[in-house]
Amino acid sequence: MIENEFPEQNKLEAENSEPEFDIIDASPAEPIEAPDPPTATVTDGPRKPVLCLMGEFSAGKSTLSNLLIKTSALPVNVTATQLPPVWISKGDETPYRVALDGQEFDIDLENLADVTVEDTRYIRIFHDADLLDLCDLIDMPGISDPNMDADVWQRVIPHADAVIWCTHATQAWRQSEAAVWAMLPPDLYKKSFLLLTRMDKILSDRDRMRVVKRVGRETEGLFNELFPISLTQALAAGEDLEKWSASGAEDFLGALIELLNSIAVSDGDNFGDAPLDEADMPVRTVIPARVRPRVLKARPVRGRPGADDFPEPLPPL
Repeated sequence: MIENEFPEQNKLEAENSEPEFDIIDASPAEPIEAPDPPTATVTDGPRKPVLCLMGEFSAGKSTLSNLLIKTSALPVNVTATQLPPVWISKGDETPYRVALDGQEFDIDLENLADVTVEDTRYIRIFHDADLLDLCDLIDMPGISDPNMDADVWQRVIPHADAVIWCTHATQAWRQSEAAVWAMLPPDLYKKSFLLLTRMDKILSDRDRMRVVKRVGRETEGLFNELFPISLTQALAAGEDLEKWSASGAEDFLGALIELLNSIAVSDGDNFGDAPLDEADMPVRTVIPARVRPRVLKARPVRGRPGADDFPEPLPPL
């Protein structure tokens, strides 16, 4: 794997960069098969896909979450770096945390510092975002954080139907990332995207193309698609469709909606029977001409799972 591909640019970013972590060897990792996902407690009908946002610390997951739901998932004074996974669903219910034994406790988002990672499976919060009509989101903590046990994300990943993995373009697809990805269920590979984030930090078209080609070669067969993107440029684009497209967000979000609909179709016959009306689309999502997504029909609401409905966590690293 190539580290520090652009030393001069990295030097300019050094003062604001995050600390490096030990790199682990990816070669001995074997894929670990995830247990069956939990079954619904109220209905056995179809459910929305669950999309996990993953990557190393400071790879852009929180910015991606902001782009997808058009708002900050957490209060501005809260950082997600030391939180358990945050599960985001459509609605206006009171946020709560789910303990390791499945018990639920209402929480105050302004006091998330009181939530301890050690005894929390995930935090459940709710937003009225268009994309959440199509899926639930789980924002995972950074997988390379040495202060956070791998169990924190391993016990939640069995809920995932698809993954968006964020990797920093200037140091893309490190050995530590490859090692963790190798442990995820291979069934997720064909339903997951790899985002090369912070592409605006690479200054020349030639260097951008070189990174995309290298990462594409090293991750062949591991993801459905690879997308170079500048999330900050996408957020700043506003109503400027040219800047929105240039950021890489247009192609990515169009393909994402297409992917979510394809997953929903595979989950049951009640999905994907009608074209997606313009009024149903996420407000800032611009769909490329090649994408013709299909709408999800109204589906039964799943009840909150009980303690017996949670899958067993993956074995420790």
